[in-house]
Amino acid sequence: MNWKRTLWILWACNFAVTAGTSLVIPFLPLYIDKLGIQNIQANERWSGYVFAAQFVTSVFFQPIWGAFADKHGRKIMLLRAGLGMGVVTALMGAVGAVWQLLLLRLFNGVFSGFISMAVSLQSSITPKEHSGQALGTLQTGAIAGNLIGPLIGGVLAETIGFRAVFFCTGALLIVASVIVLFFVHEHHQPIARKSNNLKEEIVQLAPLFSVFAASTFIQVGMMSIEPIVTIYAKTLYTGAHLATIAGLVVATSGIANLVGAPTLGRLGDRIGQRKVLILATCAAAVMYVPQALAQNIGVLLVGRFLLGLFIGGMIPSLNVLVKKKAPPELQATAFGINSSSTFLGNLIGPLIGSSVAAAYGIRNVFYVTMVVLLANAVMIYFNRKLDAEPSVQSTTA
Repeated sequence: MNWKRTLWILWACNFAVTAGTSLVIPFLPLYIDKLGIQNIQANERWSGYVFAAQFVTSVFFQPIWGAFADKHGRKIMLLRAGLGMGVVTALMGAVGAVWQLLLLRLFNGVFSGFISMAVSLQSSITPKEHSGQALGTLQTGAIAGNLIGPLIGGVLAETIGFRAVFFCTGALLIVASVIVLFFVHEHHQPIARKSNNLKEEIVQLAPLFSVFAASTFIQVGMMSIEPIVTIYAKTLYTGAHLATIAGLVVATSGIANLVGAPTLGRLGDRIGQRKVLILATCAAAVMYVPQALAQNIGVLLVGRFLLGLFIGGMIPSLNVLVKKKAPPELQATAFGINSSSTFLGNLIGPLIGSSVAAAYGIRNVFYVTMVVLLANAVMIYFNRKLDAEPSVQSTTA
């Protein structure tokens, strides 16, 4: 199998999926407002609940899908995720009440996991000497999608309406699935497991527990502000084209990700992923200060850009660690658990952020987020196992 050809196909699919799913992020609080939740405190709470709902079910289903992929292949899991999310997301454009939107977001979590399974598939076919390069490149597809999506979403929301954007998102997800169906080829040959005993498999994956924990804490820090940053931007900007400005605020960190991810990825190859994680996490924490103190939209945009420079290096570093330390027969399971850990952070973060914003004011969310990231940096600093050489390596295909 040509791993380079598959890399660029999956890159395009990751771009389509993340661009599609991020189309709705900038105006989600505005959509909830249209559904009848107009009180600002209630809107903050519902924005957090709706944003986090998808991750509730994702947390439980990702390890299940990962184990299924180890036995039956990754491609079928990509099709499950893309088609399922495409249909459910399109239905979100037809809801008449916020509780219906909440239920669909919960159901969407059952099908999620496209990006993590794309990473797992690429990891399984890439020679180990090229794994860092391949996984880093693949990550830029998701970053680019997250960059372009909010900008397009903000513009589309103003031109064709909120509901139509959900239909566009569903279409993009289905297109990505069709690309996988016809252009991604996987010759899956399950590797015999050393044991089918759950306890023994847990022991085999024990060296990765610190990586899973880091994935959760990093996402808690990153996502606590995301669902309500649009509301914050609204307090700083009162001019025209609010939805477009909201899209720009969300997308600014993605612009910086494109610079930070490859730069920190190359640095990680030289000095190790653990050191890069410590550096990036501490620097990202500090970048929340100017955002908390912002008195105009310009300062917020600068703070978001600086934050994005360092956030870009975190997730690829964690994926490389999973690739290095997971037993070959449990690779997809390990990526599934890591994805579940990420979704757990995506779940906890918005709930913390929206609750703190409603109780103490939105600016205090930035300080809480800063503390969470600094605590994670301390945990990584004292975990020397992340520097250890892996005892097993992934096979190549």
